[in-house]
Amino acid sequence: MDEKDWRLIEMLSIEKSITGAAQRLYVTQPSLTYRIQQIEQMFGTKILIRRKTGIEFTAEGELIACYARQSLRELQKIIDRVANTGSNVRGILRLGVSSIFAHYRLPELLKVFLQHYPDVEINVKTGWSTEILQSVYREEVHIGIIRGDFQWPEHQHRLYFEPIHIVSKREVDLAVLPKLPRIQYKTDLPLKNMIDSWWQSTYKSLAPRTTMEVDNIQTCKELVKKDLGYAILPGICLQETDQLKIQPLRATDRKILYRNTWLICRDSLLELSAIRAFVDFSSNFNIDQNRTEGCESE
Repeated sequence: MDEKDWRLIEMLSIEKSITGAAQRLYVTQPSLTYRIQQIEQMFGTKILIRRKTGIEFTAEGELIACYARQSLRELQKIIDRVANTGSNVRGILRLGVSSIFAHYRLPELLKVFLQHYPDVEINVKTGWSTEILQSVYREEVHIGIIRGDFQWPEHQHRLYFEPIHIVSKREVDLAVLPKLPRIQYKTDLPLKNMIDSWWQSTYKSLAPRTTMEVDNIQTCKELVKKDLGYAILPGICLQETDQLKIQPLRATDRKILYRNTWLICRDSLLELSAIRAFVDFSSNFNIDQNRTEGCESE
């Protein structure tokens, strides 16, 4: 088996379909099937079971798939270390980034970084912070940018922070907030827990009057802009043109509640020039930490 076979096996484990794997690998289905047969002949055992709903690895196939994934990770480590050697900052930088941060702040950060280090090639993967954390653990990415406070044992520094706001089109009285229509969006567990804890400490047994639930923060904000209800949103999503009323969430001691964004990576990767350059650059980059232009603060 070689690198192409490792990637073939990995893609089969991801797609659970010969047709899907062939499309992702840009090969024909017959050629992929033929290569699977050759691998099975090499090991003297079946590695796949074909079902109506797709494919399933046999126990032997699972062992081979595990070996393929490990081999690809080790190969990528070697490629990255070779690419990152030398006195010049160059090589591949693999970033795993929270989707919200990627949407609102990452483009400017990468633009300025590449102006300083044009020989660095950047690969970006976005997703939930919990997914990015796992990607860093599995060494699928060099650096993770995650929102919320997680346990991480190696290098980390705070990249960004912003207050959490009650956001509305018109001024609202916090005393009657439980009676007003609330627009809720799907978010990660740390932020949900922070908001729920604030609500319980502020309004005790009174439940919010949630009238709309949407799957992303952009839709939520657009509904608020049409005066269809209020929302509780992190400051990162508030833009100059929104023209919304905002009030920061405050704890019982009147301190404003903030949402942290962290950069994390493994200590050993700081030896690589591109990773070290990005870590140092990002720690000094001014990411407009409390941007609320275009919104009127209460």
